[in-house]
Amino acid sequence: MAYQTTNPYTEQAGAPFAECTAEQLETRLATAAACYGTWRSTTFAQRKAVLLRAAALMRERSEHLAGLITEEMGKRIAESRGEVALSAAIIAYYAEHAEQFLATEEIAVKGGEAIVESSPIGVLFGVEPWNFPYYQIVRFAAPNLMAGNVVMVKHASNVPQCALAYEQLMHDAGAPAGAYTNLFISKDQVAQVIDDLRIRGVALTGSEAAGAVVAARAAHNLKKTTMELGGSDAFIVLEDADLDLAIKHATSGRMDNTGQACTASKRFIVVESMADQFLLRFRAALEQFKPGDPMDEATTMGPLSSESALHTLLDQVERARANGATVLLGGARLARSGYFMQPTILSDVARSNPAYKEEFFGPVALFFRVKDEDAAVQLANDSPFGLGGSVFTNDIERGKRVAGRIETGMVFINAALTSSPELPFGGIKNSGYGRELSAAGIQEFVNKKLIRVA
Repeated sequence: MAYQTTNPYTEQAGAPFAECTAEQLETRLATAAACYGTWRSTTFAQRKAVLLRAAALMRERSEHLAGLITEEMGKRIAESRGEVALSAAIIAYYAEHAEQFLATEEIAVKGGEAIVESSPIGVLFGVEPWNFPYYQIVRFAAPNLMAGNVVMVKHASNVPQCALAYEQLMHDAGAPAGAYTNLFISKDQVAQVIDDLRIRGVALTGSEAAGAVVAARAAHNLKKTTMELGGSDAFIVLEDADLDLAIKHATSGRMDNTGQACTASKRFIVVESMADQFLLRFRAALEQFKPGDPMDEATTMGPLSSESALHTLLDQVERARANGATVLLGGARLARSGYFMQPTILSDVARSNPAYKEEFFGPVALFFRVKDEDAAVQLANDSPFGLGGSVFTNDIERGKRVAGRIETGMVFINAALTSSPELPFGGIKNSGYGRELSAAGIQEFVNKKLIRVA
C-alpha cells in the first residue's frame, strides 16, 4: 500500500513514503523485543516520567500536530486541536493512574495467602485508522507502555506524517528505542508481524472486514486481541425529551469530524409525537453547515478523508435510494473541489434495504419514526452493531431504564457520545470486543498472575 498524504481539500498528493524492507522490519522487531527485556523492568515512576513528558510535548506542539491532521484527513482545525488536547490528557491520565490500576490484589483465603500481580506480556502490535490519527494511537499505546509492554503500530496509509510525528514525539520524550515503533508495512507484512513469535498481542481499530481478517490471523497464532470496529449508533428521542437539547446533540453527534466516527450518531429514532418537529429542525440545522477550507476557522464542515471514502458513501446512498429509501436532504457530492458531500437525511429505510444494517461513515443520517419507547428500543437493537447510543428524555430514571435495554457497549443520556480518559470505551456484537480507556483499558494486555502461599 502507498503511504502518502493526499490533502482532501486541495486533492493534491505529496511524495510517498517508502515501505519497510524485509530487513528493516526484522531490525525493528528485534529492537522492540530487546527493548521489552529492559522496559518491563523499569519502575512506574520511570515510565511515568516518559509519558508525562510526551503529554507535555503534545501540548507544546499542538499547532503543528493539529495541522498535520487537517492536512492529511481533512478534520477542521478546531477539531484537530481538540484531538491533540484529548490525546495528551489520555497519556497523562495513564501516567498518573497506572500504578494504582495495576496494584497487587490480595485474595482472602483459608490458610496462607494469595495475591494477584499484574505484569506485562511483551511486544504488542496495533493496527490503527485515519479518522483520529493521535487519539486512536494513544488509547492503545499509553496504557500498554505504562503496563510495561512495548508497542508497534501500523497506521493508516493516508496519515503517514501524523504517524511519524507521534513516533518522533515519543523519542523526544525519552522513550528508549523500540518502546514505540511506527511501521510502514504492506498487508502481507501485517500478517508476518502477527505471525511473529515476538508479538504477544494484537489490537485493531477499523472496519468489520479488517477486524475479521486480523482477529482470525491472531487467533490462529493463539494471541490475545482487542477489536474496536464499526458502529451504527441509535439516537433515541422520546416524547418527553427537551427538543432543543436533542437537536443540538443530534447535529453535533452526526456532523462532528464530518460524520467520520465509529461512535457518531447515525440512526435517529424518534417517537411519533416528536417526529415532525425533530425532522424539521434537524434538517434546518444540517442545511446551515458551511463547507470550506478546514484550516479556516469559519468553516463548519470539512471534506471527507479521501476520494474513495466519498465514492463509498455516494454508492451507499444510491443503493439505499434504489431499494426504496427517500432522500429528504442532500445525497450528492458538492459541486466544488475537495472531497465534500452534502449533509444527507434518508428516511423510509425498510428492513429489507441494505442501508438498514450498514454503517454510513460520513454526513448521512437515517431517520426513523416509531410508535413508542418499546418500538424505539426494538429498532435500536435490530442492528449488527453495538458500540454506542443516546437516549433523550427529561425523566432520568426512565432514561437509565431505556439505556439498560439497549444492546451496546456505551449509552449516553441526554448527550451524544463523547470520549474521556476515565470512561471505558468499546462495544459488543460486530462492533468488536475488549475495552480501551479507563481502568479497564490497561487490563487487556497484562498477565494476572496468581501467587499462592500455602
